[in-house]
Amino acid sequence: MRVDNEASTPSPSLLIYPERVEENLRRMIARVGDPARLRPHIKTHKLPPIVERQVALGITKCKAATIAEAEMAARAGVKDVLVAAQLVGPNVARLLALQRTFPATAFSTLVDDESVLATLGSAAVAEKTTVEVLLDLDIGQQRTGVEPGARALALYRAVHQRPGLRAGGLHAYDGHLHQSDLAERRAASETAFARVADLRDPLLRERLPVPRIVCGGTPTFPLHADRAGVECSPGTCVLWDAGYRSKLPDLDFENAAVLLTRVISRPATNRLCLDLGHKAVASEMPHPRVVFPALPEAKAVGHNEEHLVLETPRAAEFPVGTALYGLPWHICPTVALHDRVQVVRGGRVTEEWPVVARARRLTI
Repeated sequence: MRVDNEASTPSPSLLIYPERVEENLRRMIARVGDPARLRPHIKTHKLPPIVERQVALGITKCKAATIAEAEMAARAGVKDVLVAAQLVGPNVARLLALQRTFPATAFSTLVDDESVLATLGSAAVAEKTTVEVLLDLDIGQQRTGVEPGARALALYRAVHQRPGLRAGGLHAYDGHLHQSDLAERRAASETAFARVADLRDPLLRERLPVPRIVCGGTPTFPLHADRAGVECSPGTCVLWDAGYRSKLPDLDFENAAVLLTRVISRPATNRLCLDLGHKAVASEMPHPRVVFPALPEAKAVGHNEEHLVLETPRAAEFPVGTALYGLPWHICPTVALHDRVQVVRGGRVTEEWPVVARARRLTI
């Protein structure tokens, strides 16, 4: 984890290890058996070089959270991009602009509301084009989507019938399923997915097209891989983090993203202050927000914009200026805090990569 040229590496920094990224991608493919089964969520890393490696390994589809991420993916060679959000306001026009600008890439999006169907359809007709739409299902996350049932059936029929739209299938994110016990997670996944199947089957009986079902995040994608015809959409496992490493012992991915920080003060005999504030590591969750292998017993007692205060009886072992390496608890929002990452090859920082898609807008 430690880099040879640590002294010249700024802190706080996010270190990316491409060899570990490559290994994680290969393990993802091995889990599903075929790269065509994968549609990784690129919100985790937002980095063109990682997308390019995915494409080189045969992963030609992805999910994106924003129009900027979708544009980055198209520029990196992805042939099929699902914008996994219901688009409203100016983002409708931006999606159409993506389609015009990148004709070699197929774009799709999600809907769960009748008014959005009307807006998307009208905009597509005005552009003399077609927008592919997947119905977003709520199977327990209770964040977005429509519950499978009569309304979902009616919405899907409306997608199929509305000019300017093409029914692209079903999307069901089960981010609420992250039980540590694999048997418990599997049982919960079976129950949740049964609701997707209960909607798919009557759609097929009506001879409505359901070309794809996109399901799952990192905790459940190996389970969905056992279901024929399901595209798996993990994200975190590309980089991995301390949270899933702790919670999901059955998943054997490598930590490919590490935070480098330094002790900038020792305000008491049992305290260390690090330059790792809210602006360098995601702080939306309770502590521990970062885990230090060299200080496993350390307890976070203060966290501010630029400072993280740790309490440890070993504080005397870490003089001011000491570098520490930490594993972020949640990597996805941590990446978004950094405008560039330090790339580690052969134990040395060799280059920087700009975190291109942390921006809300690239060119569209």
